[in-house]
Amino acid sequence: MTSRHVSSPSRRTVVRAAAATAAAVPVLSATANADASAPASASAPSEAAAPAPAFLHGVASGDPLPDGVLLWSRVTPEPGAEPGSGRGADTPVRWEVAEDREFTATAASGATLASALSDHTVKADVRGLRPATTYYFRFTAGGQGPGGAEVHSPTGRTRTAPAVGADVAGLRFGVVSCANWEAGWFSAYRHLAARPDLDAVLHLGDYLYEYATGGYPTQGAALREHRPAHEILDLADYRARHGNYKTDADLQSLHAAHPVIAIWDDHEFANDAWSGGAQNHTPGTEGVWEQRVAAAKQAYFEWMPVRASTEGTVYRRLRFGRLADLHLLDLRSFRSRQASIGSGAVDDPERTITGRAQLDWLKAGLAGSDAVWKLVGTSVMISPVAFGALPAHLLEPLAGLLGLPKEGLAVNVDQWDGYTDDRRELIGHLRERGITDTVFLTGDVHMAWANDVPVRAATYPLSPSAATEFVVTSVTSGNLDDILRVAPHTVSLVAAAAVRGANRHVKWVDMDSHGYGVLDVTAGHAQMDYYVLSDRTARDATSSWARSYRTRRGTQKAERADRPVR
Repeated sequence: MTSRHVSSPSRRTVVRAAAATAAAVPVLSATANADASAPASASAPSEAAAPAPAFLHGVASGDPLPDGVLLWSRVTPEPGAEPGSGRGADTPVRWEVAEDREFTATAASGATLASALSDHTVKADVRGLRPATTYYFRFTAGGQGPGGAEVHSPTGRTRTAPAVGADVAGLRFGVVSCANWEAGWFSAYRHLAARPDLDAVLHLGDYLYEYATGGYPTQGAALREHRPAHEILDLADYRARHGNYKTDADLQSLHAAHPVIAIWDDHEFANDAWSGGAQNHTPGTEGVWEQRVAAAKQAYFEWMPVRASTEGTVYRRLRFGRLADLHLLDLRSFRSRQASIGSGAVDDPERTITGRAQLDWLKAGLAGSDAVWKLVGTSVMISPVAFGALPAHLLEPLAGLLGLPKEGLAVNVDQWDGYTDDRRELIGHLRERGITDTVFLTGDVHMAWANDVPVRAATYPLSPSAATEFVVTSVTSGNLDDILRVAPHTVSLVAAAAVRGANRHVKWVDMDSHGYGVLDVTAGHAQMDYYVLSDRTARDATSSWARSYRTRRGTQKAERADRPVR
């Protein structure tokens, strides 16, 4: 039997834990969960009628294609059939897609079965739709047997990708990462859900966190508690935690409003995960790592609107006409164990962050792309980061956020800095093949960055830039001001200046805000607008524009823009 032992968090864990709707469309009724479970018929069920099923976890769509999209929901077949419980009968479910929210013009429909084998989650990989088109979708269950009530899910809105060869004037994506349930409310999702101008939302990992209640919030105080309360270890645990997150009204609104394109990072498994283990996994007391990973992946693919790719991972490619190819990476399943800081093993060519097959796939995709922009979704930073000399009171929390040694400068061995041969090969490939207009989109570090990606950081800007990188801050997970318990934009200004002084390819860094990004892509530029929240602990937090950076076509450099695209 799997032990419920909760391992003591590492020093990095403690520091990162402490640190680290006027425009809304009518389809956002997903936020009203109480209404979602109400029967469509007002007639009372007969005495012999089975309990009506309910859609308590909203609806979602993802991975848009020119002719289709993946739809998702979860049925609660009866009271007590909670996620991970294994309870509840098999339940027939019907789905339909229409061009109007009243469902008078049906474009596609079908049926599936919600079974305990898949935790009563259902997916429909719908094809035969028109490109670059907005659709509405819903699921229906019940209505079986005498007096059975038919129940509709909330209505979702989604959008297909442009045709493969289409000349597309523009694309716009929401970009998010690092949403710790216990650290705050998911207001960033609410603000993105209210935007009618997004083609999709890109989630760059840490969609959920694996810790026990109190294991990863600011200063040990959880704003709201995880369910289950213990560290998640087995399939039932991961299913229950996914179900917990999808009860959040703002998260449901996001999924109901836009297709979500997601990749995982470490916390979908355990902190600092690699192919053979994790910092937050103790063999013997927490079970076999391979079994934990298998459980986490099964729950992820059950609960997320994501198509499984090669070997059951999330690396895959989506195309948006001739304007952009989106290459999505899995930087946990194949990576070597993180090197000891200062050991020199970071340069070992036998060590990898991508795995050989994935790196070859990425290189071939970049070289073969005829799209204007080559977007790469990567869960951890590819830009090199050096810190030089910092005051001790700043070095320690920054080191905790980024996995650096407390005593001074080294590399972040959990990022591409810890796997320099893979980075050198990829950047060299861009230069040797003349591949331009590559933009890395990144999460993980709970800070916002705008970077050039230099060929040789030590001599930049004399060395050329091969690409650009836009890093979004966290939705809720702790940042610098959370560690130090100071007001934003106070001591962080000193730290940011020191970072930029030691890294001339870093154009901007915000170390203490929470929020999201909006990426605007046209033939002439890729621009990231950074938005920040007024207070991650306030359910009604407001959102405001903070800064914008763009890269112009053909430049491979980031520059500041004086206004957001909207």
